[in-house]
Parts: sequence; C-alpha cells; structure tokens
Amino acid sequence: MAATPIIEVRGAVPFGIFSGLKPLNVLLLSILGSLLPVFPILLGLEFFTEKLRKLPAFDRFFEWLFARTRARTKMIEEFETVGLALFVAIPFPGTGVWTGCVAAYLLGIRKRWAFLAAAVGTSIASGVLLLGSLGVIRFF
Repeated sequence: MAATPIIEVRGAVPFGIFSGLKPLNVLLLSILGSLLPVFPILLGLEFFTEKLRKLPAFDRFFEWLFARTRARTKMIEEFETVGLALFVAIPFPGTGVWTGCVAAYLLGIRKRWAFLAAAVGTSIASGVLLLGSLGVIRFF
C-alpha cells in the first residue's frame, strides 16, 4: 500500500495499525514499501518522458504533472536535498515520495541524493503517522 501513489505512507501506516499489525512491522514495511518505486521513478522518468511526450495525450499529462509539481517545489528549490527530505516528510496530499521524485527530476537533484532524501523523508512521515495512529500525538 505504501508503494502506491496518492496513498503512500499516509494510508499504509494507519491501515496497518488499525489492522492489528505490530507497530514496528508497520513502520518498517511502510518505509520499505514507500521506497520501492523510488529507483524506477528516478531512473525511468527521463527515458519515458522523452519517449511518451511524442504522443499528444501523454504530452498533456506530463505538462499537467510537471506544472503541478513545480508549483509545490519552492522549499525544495531553496533547500535542495534537505528541502526534498522535508517535502517528502510532510504527510499531506500532494507531497510524498512519488511527487518528491518528480520534483527531484525537474530540479536536477542527483539520483543518490534524491534517494537519500526520499528515505529520510518517508522515515519521518512514517514515524509521525505511526505516533498519530497510536494516539501518542494528535493532528487536530
């Protein structure tokens, strides 16, 4: 569940806790699951973007995706790798590993730093969501 776009750790951690899984297992599986798509996205985005943008429907999709991502990257542009980690760590819709990888690609952040930022960010997000799901902290 953590590897899927939109849901990511925001859905996987609460689901795991409320399903009765052990908190440590939920944390580790959420982090690992969230990191599964990072390398394919970082390594394949440029290749597939170049190939698929030749088709009008995909060109429109990538224009929409890149415009949407650029609108949210001010923190990443300012703080680069640290900003990317913080962006991924914020457990709100429109942030997370998938959008973070697209932002890293658009901003030219090196793949190894993007992976490190994704790992740190998703670990923070998973921890915060775990504490929230266990009732240790309250979001509202």
